Amino acid sequence: MALLRALLRTVRMARNTSSLAAGLPDDDEVLLDAPDERLGPALVAAGRGEYGSAAKLLSATREAAEWENRDRYTTRLAAFALSRGEWFDDWRAAAPHDPDAALVRAELAVCRSWRSPARAELLRQVGPLISAAAEGSPRDPVPWRIALDHARGTNAPHTEFEQLWAQAVRRSPHHYGCHVAALQYLSAAWYGSHRECFDFAERAAQDALPGSLVQALPVRAAFAYLTEGGGAAVGRERLDRAADLAIALSAEYEDADPWPAEVRNLLTYVLIRLERWEDALEQLRRIGPYATSFPWDRVSDDPLGQFLELRDGIRLQVASDRPLRSRIGDLPHPRSEHGGRAPSGDH
Repeated sequence: MALLRALLRTVRMARNTSSLAAGLPDDDEVLLDAPDERLGPALVAAGRGEYGSAAKLLSATREAAEWENRDRYTTRLAAFALSRGEWFDDWRAAAPHDPDAALVRAELAVCRSWRSPARAELLRQVGPLISAAAEGSPRDPVPWRIALDHARGTNAPHTEFEQLWAQAVRRSPHHYGCHVAALQYLSAAWYGSHRECFDFAERAAQDALPGSLVQALPVRAAFAYLTEGGGAAVGRERLDRAADLAIALSAEYEDADPWPAEVRNLLTYVLIRLERWEDALEQLRRIGPYATSFPWDRVSDDPLGQFLELRDGIRLQVASDRPLRSRIGDLPHPRSEHGGRAPSGDH
């Protein structure tokens, strides 16, 4: 009997898996951390040793108060400068008082310090650079996001964290990067608890603007819970509710949109852990070719390879759960809420 069940499972996989590839790009079309159309040219120019494109890009985000883009671009440019920094050294030498260069310099210094065994000591030396970035662009919340990351690494007490948080939200009440930094500080792995982390995430998501990535904070809290040992503090219903909110947010964006790609990758990981295979497959279709290092680099040294491997695994799991012969009306619908059937069009 067991052999028969195994054989039937294999037949189901073979018949169903090819059809489940519909809407998914081929493996060689999937990109890891692909830059958008504005950042891409700046990175290419930096690779040639030219800083002008990066300087213009960040200047434009500052002048237009595009704080979310400014945060993303600063992070990516600093990461590039970690391995290839000649272009950035030239930028600093040519424009020592440029507020955009000061911002990248602060982010770069924090990133370097985090990689060192002497992290806390090195981070304390970075404080003046963060202050300089904040003074150079007083309206900008991004230096305060960096300050929140800095506070986490220097074992700053809650009173100091709350002061920094107040400065951040005063400049941009719904800034996603600042909320993520605060969520990490409040996580059980650092200075809070799973319950505190979820409470913060759910309040922020409730107050978020329509379409804001801040609505994905609960699923980030779920990720932290699932990867940090879990416990009895958070029930399954709360995890499912976080996933459902992120699914609804994902549906507000076009498929294969690079902007929500990280949220969709993170959501896929959580759905896998919750064994919500149909929902995970739907997110893979929405992700398209845009794999992101986070969260896959938390579970593998090869994030792209891990993404592709799990993508195949999700397809096989869905295929094995589907009946061998079925009418179109009997095919499983995407699950909503806690695994129940959803009405047509519900993602």
